[in-house]
Amino acid sequence: MDDSEAQLTALYTRHYRSVLSYVLLRAEQQTAEDIASETFLIAWRKLDRVPEPPLPWLLGVARNLLRTQRRSRLRGQTLMERLAELAPAEDVAHQVAERQAALNALAGLSERDAEAVLLASWYGLSPAEAAKIAGCSARTFNVRLHRARRRLANALGLTALTFQEQS
Repeated sequence: MDDSEAQLTALYTRHYRSVLSYVLLRAEQQTAEDIASETFLIAWRKLDRVPEPPLPWLLGVARNLLRTQRRSRLRGQTLMERLAELAPAEDVAHQVAERQAALNALAGLSERDAEAVLLASWYGLSPAEAAKIAGCSARTFNVRLHRARRRLANALGLTALTFQEQS
């Protein structure tokens, strides 16, 4: 075991329960475990920059992860509410069939295309924000998004113009 692994192991052993306890006060069990694990993943990546004492820093990382998770969840809820408002009052079976068709079409896209559509539509990120996550410029992301929307529209049997008007 090298020194960095030993450092992380000691950090984890000493502070995992405290981090998990902190997050459990703010989230349900599965989410808390995920966030606590991700906190130590970030600590591993930034091991040389973890300050002494490490616990306040670890709790700050966990708090930021919680905040990010809540924002994502709220964006998703907002999107679902907007979609529900836009959806005409139809029979439920038809809505379920359309939803499944959309999910199947999305699943059929390449990972890059699906990521572009989800970042822009599901998470509501601006092109600049989404580009940072995708690791490209905002201009490149806009091109990716345009192409991904066109492919998704084709998969759904819609014209690209119709799809863009709906999104």
